[in-house]
Amino acid sequence: MESLTEEVRNRLRNKRYVVLFDDVWNETFWDHIESAVIDNKNGSRILITTRDVKVAGYCKKSSFVEVLKLEEPLTEEESLKLFSKKAFQYSSDGDCPEELKDMSLEIVRKCKGLPLAIVAIGGLLSQKDESAPEWKQFSENLCLDQLERNSELNSITKILGLSYDDLPINLRSCLLYFGMYPEDYEIKSDRLIRQWIAEGFVKHETGKTLEEVGQQYLSGLVRRSLVQVSSFKIDGKVNRCRVHDLIHDMILRKVKDTGFCQYIDGRDQSVSSKIVRRLTIATHDFSGSTGSSPIRSFFISTGEDEVSQHLVNKIPTNYLLLKVLDFEGFGLRYVPENLGNLCHLKYLSFRFTGIKSLPKSIGKLQNLETLDIRDTSVYKMPEEIRKLTKLRHLLSYYMGLIQLKDIGGMTSLQEIPPVIIEDDGVVVIREVGKLKQLRELWVVQLSGKHEKTLCSVINEMPHLEKLRIRTADESEVIDLYITSPMSTLRKLDLSGTLTRFPNWISQFPNLVHLHLWGSRLTNDALNSLKNMPRLLFLDLSYNAYEGETLHFQCGGFQKKKKKTQR
Repeated sequence: MESLTEEVRNRLRNKRYVVLFDDVWNETFWDHIESAVIDNKNGSRILITTRDVKVAGYCKKSSFVEVLKLEEPLTEEESLKLFSKKAFQYSSDGDCPEELKDMSLEIVRKCKGLPLAIVAIGGLLSQKDESAPEWKQFSENLCLDQLERNSELNSITKILGLSYDDLPINLRSCLLYFGMYPEDYEIKSDRLIRQWIAEGFVKHETGKTLEEVGQQYLSGLVRRSLVQVSSFKIDGKVNRCRVHDLIHDMILRKVKDTGFCQYIDGRDQSVSSKIVRRLTIATHDFSGSTGSSPIRSFFISTGEDEVSQHLVNKIPTNYLLLKVLDFEGFGLRYVPENLGNLCHLKYLSFRFTGIKSLPKSIGKLQNLETLDIRDTSVYKMPEEIRKLTKLRHLLSYYMGLIQLKDIGGMTSLQEIPPVIIEDDGVVVIREVGKLKQLRELWVVQLSGKHEKTLCSVINEMPHLEKLRIRTADESEVIDLYITSPMSTLRKLDLSGTLTRFPNWISQFPNLVHLHLWGSRLTNDALNSLKNMPRLLFLDLSYNAYEGETLHFQCGGFQKKKKKTQR
């Protein structure tokens, strides 16, 4: 601690600086930090944010700190407006029904003007029937007055607890899984949902994929205001999400009591004495023992460039019940040869690691559904990969990763690496055509002699959502004719010369994003696109249009949010 204090002092010496300490909870925090900062009388500033008045008062004892109360509780009118926005967001008119106004006001008053509490309660009630008896019972159960002697934080904690208790059982596990990630961490929704699926949290529903059901689960948590959306995909689905730090605190308390999971960082090296079913290790010098816990999910994420592989080497021997193994961002250099011992594994991610190859034993992972090797140095897969008939997501940016002429037996695949068309193009395209569950297809180096075969294959892909086609060179003409209406297609990307605008594009009723690159069109294509009901983004890049004018007719492009031309 002393060496760290001295290092901070040396870095700040003779400098004008601003230091921010966010969300401080401990009253004695200032005692530890005061000796590390230097008041050079040159306008340096220290900012401390806290929800606890006692912490603010304690830090204020130093002349180096000023305390400002930045936000008063919401007024009753503001509180009711925020509550109504959340509680009645799915009502036909979005307004509070007359018979619920008195109860809404009563509930809002119990939230004491605290925005997070109001949002959480509103999100919870948005999932209930708008009936006076049900709301009255809920209001009576919301007895926050008994917390009179406690702080506002305890009121919020109780409300968040009620929101959690009101969740269906399957959504509770999905919410608790955020405890595997650090506070304020933005999670890609695809990653999270695939992990939920691997754990068995997501249940089958007729006519829907598990991924679609998982998206519904996530949307349910968002509607209840338990999960915050950081960004959306082009089709309106959640792209990245996080949980508020107070909700994260509640999750950590829940998982500690139940042994659902444990997050270990540099401050805590000890694994709970209880049985732990899921474990995250976020420190490169972990020296503890995980004992004999039947761990189902194991995350190792230190952010270190190089770390000891001692712990990694023990995984295929000590954790045979693993379903999720996530090394994303970990300084991994090689994969244990006996990885195939993990026969229950369903999710395996090496993303952002330094690995260069995978062992042949990967072919033994017969239950594997997701393999993520994006942003690694793995450029070729072992032939044994063909044995993974349950694999749904083979995630890599590298062309030529796998021998595609042998891929036809992996019929569960929804995502594959880019498909490169070479001399054996017809064979490759036909093999890819056997993958009827594909959601994304990226074809590169397409030439005219393979276009007819490709069209026949695409016409038989009932679930395709994203299609990218790139020709072998810029002068190669794209002359495709797709007859299927492809109601699932959301994004289309064509890179190559077009002698005319393909009229078949306008038959895709749910197309959201159209990108044309190097098309060299001279005829005005917009007339064919103006009535597409869901087109939001039109991207014309690198000489996609070489005409003099583009005509946007009045009344067309009702949904379009963005048009770019470069």
